Amino acid sequence: MEKKKTKGKKKLEKTPSHASKKVAKTPSTRGRIFKGEVIRKFNKRITIQLERTIFIPKYERFLKKNSKIHARLPDEFQDKVEIGDIVRVQECRPLSKIIHFIFTEKVSGEKKQ
Repeated sequence: MEKKKTKGKKKLEKTPSHASKKVAKTPSTRGRIFKGEVIRKFNKRITIQLERTIFIPKYERFLKKNSKIHARLPDEFQDKVEIGDIVRVQECRPLSKIIHFIFTEKVSGEKKQ
């Protein structure tokens, strides 16, 4: 039996592009920026409470209202953020049913008064 000769062509094994590095991509930010206090912390999410003032023309007075915002907490900031911290979040594309913001920075570690 004779051995078949190849014409110098070598088969290259290619790795699929999706099997290479898995990099967590953070979504791009846009829109409004809010600053508030962290009231709950979850695995990949934080809940922020915002205090806002609304003017009531009939009584010519201001009313304080609280709003809650859910924000995505990236993995690199899991240990740095605690309940009671003042943080800044920025609007991004909808990440889930309730998460439309992403954590950008920690303003202070003390509870506001």
